[in-house]
Amino acid sequence: MNKKFIGLVLLLAVVFVTAGCAGNQTGGEATPTLEPTGTSAAPAETESGGAPTQAADGQKPEPSCQVDPPLPTPNPTDEMLFAPDPEEDWIKGPEDARITIVEYGDFQCPYCAEASRNLQELMEKYPDQIRLVYRHFPLDSIHDKAVLSTQAAEAAGRQDAFWEMHDLLYAAQQEWSDLNPAAFTEWAADQAEELGLDREQFLEDMNSEQIAAEAQQAWVKGQEIGLPGTPYLKINRVFEAQPDPVLLTTFVEMIKLNDQQFNECPPMTLDEGAQYQAVLETEKGDIVIELFPETAPLAVNSFIFLAENDWFDQVTFHRVLEGFVAQTGDPSGTGYGGPGYSFGIESEPGLVFDRAGLVALANSGPETNGSQFFITYSSAPSLNGQYTIFGEVIQGMDVAESLTPRNPQENPDAPPGDLLLDVTIEKE
Repeated sequence: MNKKFIGLVLLLAVVFVTAGCAGNQTGGEATPTLEPTGTSAAPAETESGGAPTQAADGQKPEPSCQVDPPLPTPNPTDEMLFAPDPEEDWIKGPEDARITIVEYGDFQCPYCAEASRNLQELMEKYPDQIRLVYRHFPLDSIHDKAVLSTQAAEAAGRQDAFWEMHDLLYAAQQEWSDLNPAAFTEWAADQAEELGLDREQFLEDMNSEQIAAEAQQAWVKGQEIGLPGTPYLKINRVFEAQPDPVLLTTFVEMIKLNDQQFNECPPMTLDEGAQYQAVLETEKGDIVIELFPETAPLAVNSFIFLAENDWFDQVTFHRVLEGFVAQTGDPSGTGYGGPGYSFGIESEPGLVFDRAGLVALANSGPETNGSQFFITYSSAPSLNGQYTIFGEVIQGMDVAESLTPRNPQENPDAPPGDLLLDVTIEKE
């Protein structure tokens, strides 16, 4: 799996089907769960991790840089099963959208109603990025009106009002879910009439043998595919995902970031003996950092490369923990984004986390340094040996300490963090 998607594995500890409706489906071949990742996970405040591995001769291996693998592509089976079909599918959103979400739903499934709201909000947030494909999977074995509500939506679709009926069925699910089938049919006809549809035509279509057969076939086909239940989401014909708004937003941001990432490691451009400083322009003021090219040449060279390519412009401080660290460097703002390449830890025995103001690269393992970095607010000996210290604040520590505290791991709805507006490199 792409290194750019490793970090989100922790976010996906809950299995996809734990929040959904399940019928008596047969199992299918396992497919990847949604794992958008960053090469730069945040340092843990209390947990310590492993030190860099040792070479066979006992010496610490020289760190190196490697390009992250490309995003995975659909296998032939998923390409065949989940590619949108304009002739058969109900589709909304731009055809050239970066992300296509295929949703299998059941109008009587309460989790599907929640998923519908979440997906609608996602499309409103990213109107140019999301294309939604809706497919029926009416769980006839557990929902008495699953097939009948599918017929209602298809009948509305015959009068060009599928999405209106789709939204209405989910929004008013509690209103109709306990009705008997005959009462539901009248209720659906009333709603169709309120939508401006021809009531008699709607009823004729809803009760037609053709639409009834199509609805029943959707149930059969879903079982043949091996769908685990509803709602079932397939992203870009590769990833399965929970319809969680935080998870889906993270995935969209990671896909967007993919267009900004680099497909090769930066060339080594440091001048021997030169001294480098970085000026971080933030919403709260400037922070000046002295860089350490002699002890962390890969980290400093990468930092300069990214700064000169505007990687850090308008990037949020996505994680600010009072008394611990302030972290930034991920344009996606999710805490999982990296530059498209990664490299190993550089450490010196005498350079440890013994004071505030040290600047280090965040990572999710010894070979996963990327673009995210943090500034310490105090000594943090538990981090020693696990993170590359590549600089120190020499001016503006008060600015760093004034950054708005936020911990999205504990509060996913935290307001946006303060912005890192620009990074300027000065050389002497």
